[in-house]
Amino acid sequence: MKTHYYLGWFNNFFPENLGRVLQEDITDRKSLAMISSNPSIVEDDGATERSWLDQAGIMFDEYHLINYRVQKEGAQTIIQNASVIFLLGGNILNQNRFLTEYELSDSIKKSNAVVMGASAGAINMSAKWLCSKNFGDEVEMSSVYDGIGLDNFSVLSHFDLENNMALVQSELSPLSEEINIYASNKDCAVRVKGDKIDVFGNVYLISDSKIQKLDETLYL
Repeated sequence: MKTHYYLGWFNNFFPENLGRVLQEDITDRKSLAMISSNPSIVEDDGATERSWLDQAGIMFDEYHLINYRVQKEGAQTIIQNASVIFLLGGNILNQNRFLTEYELSDSIKKSNAVVMGASAGAINMSAKWLCSKNFGDEVEMSSVYDGIGLDNFSVLSHFDLENNMALVQSELSPLSEEINIYASNKDCAVRVKGDKIDVFGNVYLISDSKIQKLDETLYL
């Protein structure tokens, strides 16, 4: 049963209930593969995202960072051997281009690893997503990009929803007529395990141009 985590951003660490569920899901801890969103910047090493896992008591025997310092073939091997694949936060477009250039999407889809993404990483895990300057993307024209497509929905992650609800709804309405969109801010997560979707924190579903707040699924 494949497990995917679409994360927002965590200013401190994972909330206790989310950390507990991750502990239960991540049983194989041989290798963590982290995919950079700024692959040409060596300093972008996933230290923050790794600290969340450390704090939750989830440690791995091996840690691998996939960026331009890793050859394409080596990146494929790291993905194939990974227990957990973590798409790091940062620059959505750079990461999207890197996934295409290194042909990583198919390898990630075929993997039985737990796949996680934070912010930009979560967006790129989804089937498709809207790139818009109104969401802080460095583009003039809004356009829809294909993501990896681990699940057949779109994600808007780590965006100040509460203060921009009308903007979000108007921007995402056309795409929401085609595909469901899960929108969240910080300290949030959507977990897909098999056919079941769990929600942590303030997550909204935008579907057919309508927006609704989802009930949180808590593990107490």
